[in-house]
Amino acid sequence: MALKTSSESEPPQAEAVIDMAELGARLSARRAELGCASEMPRNAGNRRTASKRALLAAIEATGAKW
Repeated sequence: MALKTSSESEPPQAEAVIDMAELGARLSARRAELGCASEMPRNAGNRRTASKRALLAAIEATGAKW
């Protein structure tokens, strides 16, 4: 006996689209609400692969902040 997961009459569910500008505004408001207005601490990067370290070094060499 097979499990019935959906019926033929049900339309497929559309994925929700996330507006990044709205998400950023909501996160900023939430951080301010919690008293975390300063920047979050960065990942120490103790377990980065050699390729990831090389990529980040190349980004930093261009003067960009990752």
